[in-house]
Amino acid sequence: MPTMRKYLFSAGFALLLAATSVSVTVMTPAFASEIKYVVNDVPVTSGDIAHRAAFLKLQRKKGDAAQEMIDQTLRLAEAKRLGIRITDAQVDAAYQRFASGNKMQLSQLDGVMEKSGVTKGHFKEFIRAQMAWNQALSARYRSGDGTGAVSEQDLVRKMLEKGGSKPSATEYMLQQVIFVVPAAERSATLAKRKREADAMRARFNGCSTTHEFAKGLIDVTVRDLGRVLAPQLPSDWAEQIKATKVGGATVTRETERGVEFIGICSSREVSDDKVAQMVFQSEGAGGDKNADELSKKYVDELKAKARIVKR
Repeated sequence: MPTMRKYLFSAGFALLLAATSVSVTVMTPAFASEIKYVVNDVPVTSGDIAHRAAFLKLQRKKGDAAQEMIDQTLRLAEAKRLGIRITDAQVDAAYQRFASGNKMQLSQLDGVMEKSGVTKGHFKEFIRAQMAWNQALSARYRSGDGTGAVSEQDLVRKMLEKGGSKPSATEYMLQQVIFVVPAAERSATLAKRKREADAMRARFNGCSTTHEFAKGLIDVTVRDLGRVLAPQLPSDWAEQIKATKVGGATVTRETERGVEFIGICSSREVSDDKVAQMVFQSEGAGGDKNADELSKKYVDELKAKARIVKR
């Protein structure tokens, strides 16, 4: 569900852009932590709430820190129930991207988090919760019935609404090129690897010679992604792929794996039942403007079933 992922990125990470310019000169004093709430047997402590209050202040945002921590606890529990697991490596990579995107060294970002009273650990747990909730929302609202599929009856109905014609979509043959950067070497080698990736991308002229060319390069992986329909494109690549001509490549991007770009091997318009299902499913997913409403509705449902005890 691309629009949902886009919404949560903006709500979860971009809201911190103002924080990088904040000058914090006073260390937050240490405090004793005690349990304030128990949410489905999971404790929420005064320390958790204090860190979230500092986080809200750093964002220059009003809010109820205790309520936010209760909501986050419910979201993480629901993601766990659904089998969603965000690894420490994914969180660390997102933390690194946030620092890089705001032209900060990791040590500088660590300093802002510690001096403001947020702490690196609290921010990373916030990132983990946002990433997990994003996946939970995508699974829940991928279609109107929450199953992620458009039924045969819905497909027929939607086709009749459109005069009996099946929608078409662009089918791409794609190739992914990854200049691998190990997490431990990221700060030292990322800029160099990006230059190397930019150089290869500039010489990219179709997918037929990529594997051979990559043999002469160190730690470069080429993946043939096969046929991918436009509604299936990952949200973080979709716009670039659609804007790139066949035989060309997207601009390079820094990811948790290193530096990547996508080659467009070929494209064609296709129309069949599978395409119709995907197009109608995508249309029914809703836009960014509805994402906050869907998130709130989901959390409210979890709250109604939860055991929340105030100590």
